[in-house]
Amino acid sequence: MERAAVDAFWRGIPSFPSFDKMASVFAYESSQIDWCEDNYKNSENVVEYFNTMSSLIFFVIAPIMLYLLHPYAKERNLAVHLVWIMMVFVGIFSMYFHMTLSFMGQMLDELSILWVLALCYSLWFPRKHFPSFIKDRKSFSHMVLIITVISSLSSFVKPTANAYALNCFTIHILYFLFVELRNCTDQKVLRLAWASVGLWVLAISCWISDRFGCSFWQKLDFCYLHGIWHILIVMATAYASTLVAYLDASLEIPYSLPDLQYWPRNKWSIGLPYIALKGTTKTRKRC
Repeated sequence: MERAAVDAFWRGIPSFPSFDKMASVFAYESSQIDWCEDNYKNSENVVEYFNTMSSLIFFVIAPIMLYLLHPYAKERNLAVHLVWIMMVFVGIFSMYFHMTLSFMGQMLDELSILWVLALCYSLWFPRKHFPSFIKDRKSFSHMVLIITVISSLSSFVKPTANAYALNCFTIHILYFLFVELRNCTDQKVLRLAWASVGLWVLAISCWISDRFGCSFWQKLDFCYLHGIWHILIVMATAYASTLVAYLDASLEIPYSLPDLQYWPRNKWSIGLPYIALKGTTKTRKRC
């Protein structure tokens, strides 16, 4: 009887996942998601070659944006740099995911995007739109952190829904921009807003077409829309984050006289947007 009771006790304790189960999440093609591009077409070690290579755009744009936004970040909050540092990790995890189509690659890719969004909300969401029970940005950031941690854990419940949930954040961002800009008359700001929305519309159109119109694009032998999505979404992020940062600078550090400019030549009004500070900077910050 004693032996039976001991055996029953040990059977009642949850067992740790086996090594095989843990290793399987890193296995090639263990993700339930498979994009339209033909697998192993250009390399026997890379599942989706073009989708993998197009992720290199993150490593091109992120360092440039870090450099261009440094004066604003130095005056406003150096945590601004974390957005584009995290975008580098998005690029790394995107390459890993498309190279392997592994479950772990998928989760790392999606969770890194979630944390970039959380950073943007913590840094730039206007104070006037804080919930009534939130009194300062530090408390708001703590609330965003808690929500992001819960969202990160719940993302493992139904992983195939994660990408759709992440894209839904855009609806709230677009609404927020509409509210902030509905009385704006600055043509430079409005051009940047329209460019941001236009790039996002092109990007999401590529994402949706690749996801749901694959058979059509296969007939045309053009299965690279998800890779084009990578390029467009990085550009859309550069435009939108600069726009939101400019609105933030106008409210939080107006004494610095923020101005929208473009790299490599401002006269072109195309390229990568950034914030130039034309006023005398001060060290007082309200973060």
